[in-house]
Amino acid sequence: MQASIFVVDDQPAFRGALEKLLSSMHHRVRAFQSGEDLFSAVKTDPPDVILIDLKMPGMTGMEVLGALRSLCRDAVVILLTAYGTVEDAVEAMKLGAFDFLIKTVDLEGLEPVLNRAIEYVRLKRRIAYDHEHEADQYALQEIIAVSPAMRAVLLQVREMGENPNIPILLMGETGTGKDYLARVIHRNSRRAKGPFVKISCTSLSPMRFERDLFGYERGAFAGAERRKLGLLDQAEKGTLFLDEIGDLDQSMQGKLIGIVQDRVFRRLGGMEDIAGDYRVVASSYRNLQEEVSAGRFREDLFFRLNAMSFVIPPLRKRIEDIIPLAKRFMVKYGVEFGKEITDIDPKAVATLQQYAFPGNVRELQNIIERAMMRCTGRILTDGDLSGAH
Repeated sequence: MQASIFVVDDQPAFRGALEKLLSSMHHRVRAFQSGEDLFSAVKTDPPDVILIDLKMPGMTGMEVLGALRSLCRDAVVILLTAYGTVEDAVEAMKLGAFDFLIKTVDLEGLEPVLNRAIEYVRLKRRIAYDHEHEADQYALQEIIAVSPAMRAVLLQVREMGENPNIPILLMGETGTGKDYLARVIHRNSRRAKGPFVKISCTSLSPMRFERDLFGYERGAFAGAERRKLGLLDQAEKGTLFLDEIGDLDQSMQGKLIGIVQDRVFRRLGGMEDIAGDYRVVASSYRNLQEEVSAGRFREDLFFRLNAMSFVIPPLRKRIEDIIPLAKRFMVKYGVEFGKEITDIDPKAVATLQQYAFPGNVRELQNIIERAMMRCTGRILTDGDLSGAH
């Protein structure tokens, strides 16, 4: 990542050497001889990283660091000094400095600290971007629904927004987007301001599943030294998502009847029933009707979950959605990789549309990610896709 780096040092020789070194690393560098000069610049040109000399006439490095809290909160600050003490380092960290370096003639030790600072900036940006766009990505208008099959699913989702209590069952092959659709349903219902709580029915043992879901009272089992609230408590006013419920151990299936039908549960070791306010959404890559017929899934639980069901079609049956989805992923990875790749060439389009995608949307996303890493031009080519799937 090319960073914008500001240098503040009252010594012209050292300031110039630092500016030259950072420029040779292909960063954008601006140098200032005082904190006062820096302040006027950051108001209109906020940097990623600021290197500040600790001992300067006028405002000291510590004073500059303190003032930057209100002027440029997002910048990462590294303090430089020729006379560092432990006390200085501790004070610098308290004021929010990223690191504290001793000045040397050859600037030894600067590069690894600078690289860590830049990586920290990149990570902060990624988190901020994800947080800012989290709500947007689950908006109904963000669903790719060009194909008739997905338009029918979208219509069902709209209807579900009007009833925030009815249980919903999402069925479809692995990778079709059941988790994503569950979050869309939550975000576009009257429960959107409540939490979205997910529990895996595949990866947890029956004992762990029960403890995590219901919570427990003190003394419920060996090691239960205090009450612990479960995911059902955490899902209050929101949505409880039971991911891949078809994999749930049969010993646990019967214990879900009450939480789906009446939204009532009891903590392990507890004596009282607790009434909850949440919507249950469950998903399964298995055909639960077939599982019921084979005796592997409880019929009474299936009927309660199946109050409203969605079947998400596999990607091979919604070919019209492949390229729009691919372009959505291109935007995502373009931001992540810092690449401006604007289109897909016709041969690559044909390759994607003719592929069966056994891994569905998840596989398409992985293919586009790898292709974007390989691409060196402004258009994604068939060559970039070669070896990506």
